[in-house]
Amino acid sequence: MKTGTLIVAVLALPLLQGCTVLAIADVAASTVIYGVKTVVNVVDAVTPDIINKDKDKDKKKK
Repeated sequence: MKTGTLIVAVLALPLLQGCTVLAIADVAASTVIYGVKTVVNVVDAVTPDIINKDKDKDKKKK
């Protein structure tokens, strides 16, 4: 019985470490994705003001 428990414990340790590595990779990927989305949203919010300056001036003249 103790041998079976030992075998299960030895086999479970690499799986737990693999899950930890995957969890860390998941957090890192989520952080990168969130950062990229934030940058895209900021650029999207700023860009129309830069591009449409001339169009806004034309509308005001009319």
